[in-house]
Formats: sequence, C-alpha cells, structure tokens
Amino acid sequence: MLSLKQRGANAAVTVVHSAVPNIADYTRRADILIAAVGLPSFVMPEMVKPGAVVISGGISWEGKKLLPDVDESVGEVAGWITARLGGVGPTTVALLLRNAVECAEKRAAAKA
Repeated sequence: MLSLKQRGANAAVTVVHSAVPNIADYTRRADILIAAVGLPSFVMPEMVKPGAVVISGGISWEGKKLLPDVDESVGEVAGWITARLGGVGPTTVALLLRNAVECAEKRAAAKA
C-alpha cells in the first residue's frame, strides 16, 4: 500500500528480511520502519533513524509470554512508535470496526 502510485503515496519501499547481514544499514535510512520479524527485541535503537516512525507488527512467544519484535528502548530514538505489545492489533480492530459501521450506514441509507 505504501508504494501505490497515487496522490499521497509513491513511497520508495525497501523490504529486507532478518538474514540480511547489514540490515541496520537499511533500517537506519527508513523514515517509516515496519517490523514484522517474529524475533524478540530484533529491532534495537541503533537500527532506527532518530525521529523515524516505528510500527511494531511482529510478535513471538516465550512459553506463555508474548514478546515484541521492537525493543522497548527504541521508543527513546523514534519520533513515534506503536505499542510494542499489541502494536498494530488495536489499530486493525479499530479500522475494521469503522469499516463495518460505514458499510452498515451505507446499507441503511440505500434501503431508505
């Protein structure tokens, strides 16, 4: 979605995976960093450009303990950061609910 060619989009999107040896060289250049790795505390402060937006989208489990991909200390470097646990989950739920309400309103208006 970030790379869509339309007004308000057109981002240069780079995708790297956890096995890239110099991954921090890529992540430090990002204005928006989306982590979905599935490795606990994979993203550390030295991997983040100061002031960048960091979106924590990945989790892993250690027994019954839920662990985020983005270390808590990244919040000291980032300009904005999602909650590390439940990062994009609450946002997704809120947007799904908003879309459901909009659909219901359109359907009700069409029947009127």
